[in-house]
Amino acid sequence: MKLMLLAGDGIGPEIADATERVLEALEKRHNLGIELFRQPVGLEALKQHGVTVTDETFADAGAVDGVILGPVSTVDYPPKEKGGLNPSAEFRKRFDLYANIRPSRTRPNVPASVKQMDLVIVRENTEGFYADRTMFQGSGEFMPTADVALAVRKITRQGSERIGRAGASIADGRRNKMTIVTKSNVLKMTDGLFRNAAQSGARDYAGIEVEEVLVDAMASLLVREPERFDVVVTSNMFGDILSNLAAELAGGLGVAGSLNAGDGFAIAQASHGSAPDIAGRGTANPVALILSTAMLIGWIGKRQENEAAILAAHAMERAVDAALASGGALTADLGGSASTQDAALAISRAILPE
Repeated sequence: MKLMLLAGDGIGPEIADATERVLEALEKRHNLGIELFRQPVGLEALKQHGVTVTDETFADAGAVDGVILGPVSTVDYPPKEKGGLNPSAEFRKRFDLYANIRPSRTRPNVPASVKQMDLVIVRENTEGFYADRTMFQGSGEFMPTADVALAVRKITRQGSERIGRAGASIADGRRNKMTIVTKSNVLKMTDGLFRNAAQSGARDYAGIEVEEVLVDAMASLLVREPERFDVVVTSNMFGDILSNLAAELAGGLGVAGSLNAGDGFAIAQASHGSAPDIAGRGTANPVALILSTAMLIGWIGKRQENEAAILAAHAMERAVDAALASGGALTADLGGSASTQDAALAISRAILPE
């Protein structure tokens, strides 16, 4: 199993090192044949090569089984024409990573705002209101005059069907319930198309219960009764907002894993930012990137029908829960005192006891 590790900016190198340490323990325990190699990305790549992610890196990524991408500081990048590419956005576009999969569940010993939550938000990742994903040429956000700003939202049947199919596929391995979130009472054409096409995509999986919930009601219900939901499928912007809400309710972005996936390629990517204010202190929480990596290994296992990889991914997540329960992985953001490497060591020992 060949994996590329792109450490990123800010706390990225620290949590990437922690993730690599956990992968070493996983390899010793499960013998998956993991080959991990690194390429510079972000500010390091800009310094070395004049661009935040090189064509060589994209080419190398196409030859591996998956990529682990640390957080990036896009706000500090120069304009695109001067080498400041957004690595996450570029990977999504080039590899058609249309599904952003973000589980949120309460975990042992992690302070949460709800008693119980175990859901997965499946966010459409390639269209919607995002200006860089709306138009074939040019931006989806524009100003006809200095005092008027407009934005175009793109919803396609193909994009909506395939995200519905992706959500139903996940629900099929869980509790067989899928909730489609829209604002179809107001956005009758675009969200109406999204709902109908997502429902059509879900029909490939018999036995999945499908419902629709309006996005404003969903925000309330996530706070009031999150245990009601299993898999939530929604469009790009709604998914971005609701997945952050769900992550915070379950304990914070520090324990929120995420996977950007297409039909033949996926990237593990923590949902949080690069946190430059704490970079270099050794206090960053590596759990989100470690859980994202477990998701990647499980995704590769399913795609390659590799039962050992699927079992290893489950073992990796159980190890995270064990290390959180013992307190060994409780970093400052979770009310503990563990360092980044303390957390990595605790998770590694849960996988491979000394």
